[in-house]
Amino acid sequence: KTIWQPTDNGHGQWFPDGTLNTCDVALDANIRAGRGDQKALIYDSPVTNTQRSYTYNELTDEVARFAGALKDRGITKGDRVIIYMPMIPEAVIAMLGCARIGAIHSVVFGGFAAHELAVRIDDAKPKAVITASCGIEVTRVIEYKPLVDKAIDQASHKPETCIVYQRQQVQAELQAGRDHDWNELMETAEPADPVPVKSTDPLYILYTSGTTGKPKGVVRDNGGHAVALNYSMKLVYDAKPGDVYWAASDVGWVVGHSYIVYAPLFAGCTTIMYEGK
Repeated sequence: KTIWQPTDNGHGQWFPDGTLNTCDVALDANIRAGRGDQKALIYDSPVTNTQRSYTYNELTDEVARFAGALKDRGITKGDRVIIYMPMIPEAVIAMLGCARIGAIHSVVFGGFAAHELAVRIDDAKPKAVITASCGIEVTRVIEYKPLVDKAIDQASHKPETCIVYQRQQVQAELQAGRDHDWNELMETAEPADPVPVKSTDPLYILYTSGTTGKPKGVVRDNGGHAVALNYSMKLVYDAKPGDVYWAASDVGWVVGHSYIVYAPLFAGCTTIMYEGK
């Protein structure tokens, strides 16, 4: 009922008495609108010479099962989860899986040095870290798991769980008890339903680059974020359901969050995810 509730110094809260689930708005709502068989995500990776695509039905199934895998590892509403992944569909699935159960994701640009990752681990205090075995920069394979291991060693805060997506280029070593194989978790996970959250509850934390000092965690809530991105897709970009949309960014940055992942799906578009330079 309340659109804007002022607090102080020009700050305030959007839709403070509202509830929603951002993943439901991005995925399930499109299925309810009859777009289940439309492509939701197209992945184009010239660095691996592969392409994949997901319909809204397929992407929702993957996300719901990964959300169930997170629940199986004890991740619940309000928990923080760091995502340290390359530009692969599993990064999108991880983000939306967190949103589906009300967990707060914090994506760290893939390939950041271990110290930079450790700083963000100590600040966000995640219950879990989600990563891949490697990323690929043009023709160079960058192993991610050793960077994650080193970052956790350096950090004072110790995440309980590390979920690793094994890519064909590198098989990462897993630490017994803490580390878990993505595909093995997905095989046994039950799909999770969207968890309603307050409009003012955090959706994600995204850190500034830290070039002018200590990285600062910027918090985006659920309600205002969804409305603003929906508004921009319709009135700035004139995007309509079924349109194909590509943002030349990375999910590690805010443009990637907004216009590779969330906004195109809110608008019922097909979003392009490009791995390469």
